Amino acid sequence: MDHAALHRGVAELCARDPHLARVVERHGPPPMWGRPPGFSTLIKIILEQQVSLASAKAIYRRLQGTAGRVTAHRIARFRDTEFRLSGLTRQKSAYCRNLARWVVEGRLEFAMLERLEDDEVRERLMQVPGIGPWTADCYLLMALRRPDIWPPGDLALIKAAQEVRRMRRRPDGETLERIVRAWSPWRAVGARILWHHYLSVRKKA
Repeated sequence: MDHAALHRGVAELCARDPHLARVVERHGPPPMWGRPPGFSTLIKIILEQQVSLASAKAIYRRLQGTAGRVTAHRIARFRDTEFRLSGLTRQKSAYCRNLARWVVEGRLEFAMLERLEDDEVRERLMQVPGIGPWTADCYLLMALRRPDIWPPGDLALIKAAQEVRRMRRRPDGETLERIVRAWSPWRAVGARILWHHYLSVRKKA
């Protein structure tokens, strides 16, 4: 997905969904957030699991400081003490080490992922211990820029959907899935609009 596709998706979703249209009217179209595909980006997404972006960014900086450069070969050789000094939990240390070893051993090739369909990318990534649906879909959305991806269980998206649709309670997974299904083939654009709302509202506050 490029900038032209993003704006086309925004226009189509605004025509379909008045709640998203109000967000775009209030805050403008969402930015084209993106990350370079590869090992370091997937490490960052793993670190972002169930923590704030600020916390994950701080941990990544410490990891980078310890490693010099965050590459698969360097992280695969990390000892437990080095992970602890970087601020990683035992669980996330294992996840990062697993990913690094898969890359070093040739079981996961990032260049190949770019040529696969969404479901194939998701299946390949989720074979790595520590990578679940949210992590795989965030990589598809942010690094590979696929247009029809929705990261399940993303707390910011759940909260944003509740606010935008003025729901009394946070929508459960089934309710949100039903809402989001109507946005296909632009579910990643819908996610960007909701993230844009979430960040814009909190920045003003």
